Amino acid sequence: MRPNDLALLRTPGVPALSPDGRMAVVAVTRPDLEADEYRSQLWAVPTDASAAARPLTSGHLDSAPAFSPDGRWLAYLSAQPGERPQVWLLPTAGGAPRRLTEHHLGAGAPVWSPDSRRLAYVARVPEHGRYGTVDGVGPAAEPPRLITTLKYRRDAVGFLGDRPSQVFVLDLPADFEDDTAPPPEPVQVTTGTPDCVDVTWRPDGAELAFVSARHPRADVDLVRDVYAIGPDGSGLRRVTESRGDCALPAFDPTGRTLYVTAVPDLGPDGLDFVARQAVPCRVDADGGPLEPLLDPAQHHRGDETPGTIVVDGAVLVGVQRKGAVELLRVPADGGAPEVLVDGSFTVRGFAAAGEVVVAVVAHDRSAGELIAVTPGRRRLLTAFGRRLGETGRVHRMRERTATAPDGYPVHGWVTTPPGPGPHPVLLTIHGGPFAQYGWSLFDETQAYVSAGYAVVQCNPRGSSGYGEAHGRAIKGGFGELDAADVLAFLDTALTDPTLDADRVGVMGGSYGGYLTAFLIGRTSRFAAAISERALVDPVSFVGSSDIGWAFPDQYLGTDPERLAAQSAMIGAPAITTPTLVIHSEEDWRCPLEQGARLYVELKRRGVPSELLLFPGEGHELSRSGRPRHRLARLEHVLRWWARWLPTPQNSGAAPADRPAELPAATPEPPEGEPAAAEPLTVRATRVP
Repeated sequence: MRPNDLALLRTPGVPALSPDGRMAVVAVTRPDLEADEYRSQLWAVPTDASAAARPLTSGHLDSAPAFSPDGRWLAYLSAQPGERPQVWLLPTAGGAPRRLTEHHLGAGAPVWSPDSRRLAYVARVPEHGRYGTVDGVGPAAEPPRLITTLKYRRDAVGFLGDRPSQVFVLDLPADFEDDTAPPPEPVQVTTGTPDCVDVTWRPDGAELAFVSARHPRADVDLVRDVYAIGPDGSGLRRVTESRGDCALPAFDPTGRTLYVTAVPDLGPDGLDFVARQAVPCRVDADGGPLEPLLDPAQHHRGDETPGTIVVDGAVLVGVQRKGAVELLRVPADGGAPEVLVDGSFTVRGFAAAGEVVVAVVAHDRSAGELIAVTPGRRRLLTAFGRRLGETGRVHRMRERTATAPDGYPVHGWVTTPPGPGPHPVLLTIHGGPFAQYGWSLFDETQAYVSAGYAVVQCNPRGSSGYGEAHGRAIKGGFGELDAADVLAFLDTALTDPTLDADRVGVMGGSYGGYLTAFLIGRTSRFAAAISERALVDPVSFVGSSDIGWAFPDQYLGTDPERLAAQSAMIGAPAITTPTLVIHSEEDWRCPLEQGARLYVELKRRGVPSELLLFPGEGHELSRSGRPRHRLARLEHVLRWWARWLPTPQNSGAAPADRPAELPAATPEPPEGEPAAAEPLTVRATRVP
């Protein structure tokens, strides 16, 4: 990939499946570099591959499709230019979509009641006078905030206490033919300041389940439980009384059992989150303990696979494994799991109905394709990655395993440009640390390889996907086993003669930015470095980060000498490696002061260094920031490497103030008539 190839990325979301299993609908998102925004439309995909996938809507930003159980309706979210997402409704037999909500801060994904007559969702409710609820009162004119809690803000969201997310229920309009009638008013079901998320219906429609933290210690631990409440807001009760973190509840067909994706136990204080793994659990709907269906020491639900799907006496779950995310069918009676999708793939979402399972599967050549899984067969349904692949600038990963100094195996990948080399090398380190590199199209890796660099990446101890013990191995020891693993993998990769062992750079973001800064404070072997959105000082991180009240204590400990040994900032006075520091101005996860302190330390001592700041962005800039900011970031990264590790493909960059050259507009397939003019033609049957 070249930086401008970001415009060719097509990323499918979580699919919806018609009750008869014949039609999948999925939102496909693409960066629009010219308009500097994201666009997303819903696509209809026949699961028998009898016809090609086709655009179903022509909205600005459409997402979160959900079929009604009777198959007559498709609810989804749509955001018009400059507006927040709202719930819309589309008749599957043909007709125009209709907007159902007008929440000031937008609505969350719609969830159907069993009778197909109501929708539930969550939406943030702003305090009066804030967030533009009063005309002419901007953020600077709002009254002061009095903060009395630890959990008062979140990266990419902002302040929490004055806009809690609440559960709403919306009755469908009685008369759909009168398009002049106002939409029905949604009913707010929950109250209070705790956030409510992950709402679902009981099969009889008489109760809703959702996830919240409403227990007495909710502000000082990480425990979240499942609660139940009537659709009219009555009868609030706590279903689980765990010491774990619950998410994504789903009832079985009888309504007597709930299945929850949960970290079953966070320890006696509810804070022991380090590498604790989330698995599907069973709990009595009237209340009781969590019963894991998989061993949490060995399995961990992939963060890429939202949703708990219960079908035919089993739970579908995506599980991380050595850089992949597999799709498992886990019997509710405790039987052996069945693997539905495995191999060199990352399952990002799935749905099931009518004896068909549809999954969105990514790999190292595509950000995601739909496949249909039926008994004894897997069928590819889409080719969303075709345009990017046709550029010839998508490069295959090669799997490798190295041995750490203590004999531990270190698993990872090397991706090289075409040609014999030797190629200069970029060692990239992922964030987390409880996360994984793996089998998916990673735009950054592809851009660096297209610029002439061999990219080396691994999952050292501390990463996810290799079991709980692997993830917890660095607890209280940042910069020890993890650093040894990364360097051992690099040294093994450098035995390949196509890699230039004398020309190596290092870079990483978040925890990867930390380990980058830590390494260059202890070795001068790298030609240059890039530390991005990093934690460099755990002491100041405690009070400045949105997770600072819990993260450093649990991962690095509280002993001053041990903290100093793990701090990247303590070693910064020894850094002589040219370093580019990248940070977002509104990053509340790893706040700007972390990167600024590293930059100033280097600049004062005359180390070649630069500080690249992105206004208006948070911690997720490289993944979901404004498209032109993502483009500019890649261009600056390549400019830095052209300075210190030039290649024939990347021998120099244009001045930083030159506007990025935008790609020619790539026409989308014809979308025909206005949105939803064509019927979906699904059967009006219920999910079995």
